Amino acid sequence: MIGPEPALVVCRFLFDGGALFLWGAAAYLCTLVPRELQFEIWAQLGLLRRIGLACVVATAIVMLPLRAAIIGDGWLDALNLDTLLGVAFDTTIGTAWLCQAAAAILLLCTSLLPHGLRIGATALASAFLLASLPITGHAAMNGGWLGILHRANDVVHLLAGGAWVGALFPVFLILPRLKEAHTRDQAIAALIRFSTTGHVAVAVVILSGIANMLFILGGLPLDWTFAYQRLLTIKIGLVAAMTLIAVANRYVFVPRLRRRHQSLVIGTMTEIVLAIAIIALVAWFGMLEPAG
Repeated sequence: MIGPEPALVVCRFLFDGGALFLWGAAAYLCTLVPRELQFEIWAQLGLLRRIGLACVVATAIVMLPLRAAIIGDGWLDALNLDTLLGVAFDTTIGTAWLCQAAAAILLLCTSLLPHGLRIGATALASAFLLASLPITGHAAMNGGWLGILHRANDVVHLLAGGAWVGALFPVFLILPRLKEAHTRDQAIAALIRFSTTGHVAVAVVILSGIANMLFILGGLPLDWTFAYQRLLTIKIGLVAAMTLIAVANRYVFVPRLRRRHQSLVIGTMTEIVLAIAIIALVAWFGMLEPAG
């Protein structure tokens, strides 16, 4: 039988992936995409949005019993009411879970809002969801002002990363609109805006990632006897690869939008695959000890 720790890694991957996608896609569509096109793409993302929301809600429910099982004596404590209440109300893990559960409920409620408000509301609720993640984890290892700075840096890192990664999905759906006469101008505008603001998102991801590494390790991940540092090194390599692809898209392929876009399609899909791998790595090494 699978233990609670591997099960929690899977839940973290699904939860983080769903939250990052919902935040990035909604934020991009409601701020950078022309209004007519944003509703078309939002509708086209319907199935993926429902999957992302289901992942967030289902894993939010499951993660409290998993935490109880890890803190307690295994699977038997996953459904022990006293253990569940103790974890929920007497630990920082429980505080984070309560915030995440509240944000998941808010996300569910966005589907009840008028159509014109749903995209913006989804962005706000999922941003709150991501902001709750640094309450626990490695960001909680520091106290005082250092701890506050560490958590704030983590929030910035998550929001910038989600803005980059989550937006890739609507971008992928916008690219075919370049071949349609009635949507070509809107698609070009949306893609150029993403390409331009992407500079900021990528720069913030890199700088906040470096700061986070310094908060946790005090330097580079050079001690590969720790799995955390090995996996972090792989993550850095994948982020570097995503950055190179993003730079190529911006300075090589975006200027040729009117002539050809197939290279952008391939580059965007590659970035999505790399982003999924990065989220999986973070879900894994985020539960490991960074150093001795």
